Amino acid sequence: MGDVLDINEGVDIDVEDEGDQSVMRLKDKVVKRKGRGFGPGESREHEKVRGYDSIDAGDGDEPGPQKSVEGWILFVTSVHEEASEDDLMEKFSEFGPIKNISINLDRRTGFLKGYALIEYESYEEAAAAREALNGSTLLGQTIGVDWCFVKGPKKNKKKSRRH
Repeated sequence: MGDVLDINEGVDIDVEDEGDQSVMRLKDKVVKRKGRGFGPGESREHEKVRGYDSIDAGDGDEPGPQKSVEGWILFVTSVHEEASEDDLMEKFSEFGPIKNISINLDRRTGFLKGYALIEYESYEEAAAAREALNGSTLLGQTIGVDWCFVKGPKKNKKKSRRH
């Protein structure tokens, strides 16, 4: 990481044709800083920015589905390679309006890679689709439907010691 040269604020600098003396005065007023944070007490522009999107932590640290910033996303696996966005839309729209659908294609073959991400606005719609469609068939192939984001198990702060 490179060094940052910063001129102290509030210092008036007159650059005249005095030669070396003017350069020396300028060098005296420059502060050389290293690293990312520049030390405590320094204000950084990125800390002043507020209003980020955030999500609620939910009901504690219990394992289970977790909402993304946009909505509730299902991860659909074992999707037939010739399935289209319309096939998925038709199958999953029974449970509520789909906010977003993402399918990735293989660049070489042009076929579906075998998975899709489907986003619902509400938890109830996503949970109903997950419950009903997990293990169902799409174009003759059994698909798996599960939550895309899940909270992990509760972490213990104490580690057990082996004697």
